[in-house]
Amino acid sequence: MDDETAEIELLEQNLNKTRQISQRMTSILSSFDTRLVKLEKSILPLYTSTQLLTRRANNIDNTLQKIDEIASYHEGVAAEEALILRGPQPNQLTAYTEVLERMNASVAFNSADSRDKARLVESGAKKLIQLYTKLVAEGSSGVPPGGAEFSSIPFPAHLLTTLRPLVAFLRTLPLPATYPSHPAAPGIQSALKDAQKGYGDMRGAWVRKCLETFGKRLVDRAETIDGVAAGQEVGRWTENMLSVAEEEYDLLLELAPLNAPNALSSTYATLISPLTSLFTSTLGSLGSLIKRNLNRNTFFALSAYSSLTSLGARWSDVMTRRADRKENELKDGLHSIRASCLRSFPEVLADIRMAGLGKGGEIGTGLAEFTISTVQYLERLLAVRDAAASALLTLGDGNWKMGEGTQVGKTKAADVDEQTVLEHFTYDVVNAVIQSLISLSRTSKRPAFGAIFLLNNVSFLRTQLLVERSDVAAILSRPSQDLLNSNFRIAKAGYFEANFSPLLQTLIDEKDKGKSAVKEKFTRFFDLLDEVTERHQMARVLVDDPDGRATVADEAVKLVVPSLQRFIQRNLGKEFSKNPQKYIKMPPEDVENLIKGFYTGGTSTLPLPPPQEKLTNTLLQQAGWGW
Repeated sequence: MDDETAEIELLEQNLNKTRQISQRMTSILSSFDTRLVKLEKSILPLYTSTQLLTRRANNIDNTLQKIDEIASYHEGVAAEEALILRGPQPNQLTAYTEVLERMNASVAFNSADSRDKARLVESGAKKLIQLYTKLVAEGSSGVPPGGAEFSSIPFPAHLLTTLRPLVAFLRTLPLPATYPSHPAAPGIQSALKDAQKGYGDMRGAWVRKCLETFGKRLVDRAETIDGVAAGQEVGRWTENMLSVAEEEYDLLLELAPLNAPNALSSTYATLISPLTSLFTSTLGSLGSLIKRNLNRNTFFALSAYSSLTSLGARWSDVMTRRADRKENELKDGLHSIRASCLRSFPEVLADIRMAGLGKGGEIGTGLAEFTISTVQYLERLLAVRDAAASALLTLGDGNWKMGEGTQVGKTKAADVDEQTVLEHFTYDVVNAVIQSLISLSRTSKRPAFGAIFLLNNVSFLRTQLLVERSDVAAILSRPSQDLLNSNFRIAKAGYFEANFSPLLQTLIDEKDKGKSAVKEKFTRFFDLLDEVTERHQMARVLVDDPDGRATVADEAVKLVVPSLQRFIQRNLGKEFSKNPQKYIKMPPEDVENLIKGFYTGGTSTLPLPPPQEKLTNTLLQQAGWGW
């Protein structure tokens, strides 16, 4: 207990000391607070005065700053306005567009002076549009390409470098569709429409200028070069036009300020209008050439029809669908050319039949002009085979005969394809030539020469179509080939009949078997042999067919020499004359060599009346004319 009492007393003593210290601290703090209150009362008037002065100083500073900002703003607005009114410079295009962007933004947020700024935005936009038009005009001028081969001139690269960012900015300008309340939107849209229409006009005029020279050259050359080649040139020129149109469409997609689909199609239609008018006028000129001399320009028409037909789908896509047009100038032009092609087939047959009337006087023994031209016609028909077959199908199987005769075979119309109709037509051509040749051979006043004429021409026709130009056989049906072969055999038989049958007739035994009759027969035989010799000196046989000539020579020898040998053997033992050599002017071996000589060697200089056909010197020489 004593220890606990001692601890309690110690705690009480410590508690009293702590209480005394707390009272002393409280007294000091109270005194300090009283002094602070007195100090605050003394300083408050000074603090209030200082705060008012500070606020006034801040107001003065803010006012001066605003004044500086306003002054700077007005100076900037004046500078920007001057920049806009001056127009874009090549080296300041970015700065110019940035100024317009800022002004356009302030107009969009309805600033106090938005109407004035809208006028400046419209003015600046129109100046940029003027620059756009100027650059397009510069890129659409100059000297068009020349030379034999077409080459387009691409849009200058240095102008594209400027135009691309310019067009990109023009596409961001306010339009009624995107900024209905923008005061400058209607004016800007009107200016852009005019500029885009001008783009179409300028580019269209330029590409027409580039193609026009080649179109004129095409017309000038049409009748001076091969018809098939000329028709292919028409196709290449049209293909170049389509390539240019495609390039221009791609360029329009890149450079059109208004790139909405309807705006693009309208501008593209404006652009290709000069091209389509050039195509129509050029094709019209070519069509007039064809109609003026269809016989001469038949293959030009067929070749052009073939070349243009292959471009039909591409034309529809490039020149019609993309421009949202209904017109198709290529299709219209093809109708006109096809009409000429259809008319050419009956005229070919009519010309061949007309040549067989023989109104030109006495014929010769050489090649008739229409025989040569028919071979050339059928050969060249291969180059335009598809176009010719298509046109013949359109004309109708057999209608090229214009009601004369019936079609080959019994093929129904539904079963006729392009190959069949082409074979039917070529059959009629071959048949018409043969019939005309037969008619002409019969008009000759000297049947032997007529027979040589027929043999030469039919052999030439057969050799050229079935042997020398075997590819032509692809369009000749089996009946056509049989027709050529059979008429060649008939012509050869007719040749032997007209030239050698009189010789054989003299060697036939008759009732009068006296010596004088034998002498007369030998005399008559060798007189006729002299006539045949003279005839073959003036008119050569099968000039263009060495193999056929050798065959005819062998057949002629086999026809004459054995008969002569038998006749001599029958009559030499009868001693019909004391001097047989007087009547037997040459032995059979020499007669054989003489006959073989008919088909070799050069031509004679004995005159003959000129042939009906006007052949070239080369053909005259080949045909065996000897004047």
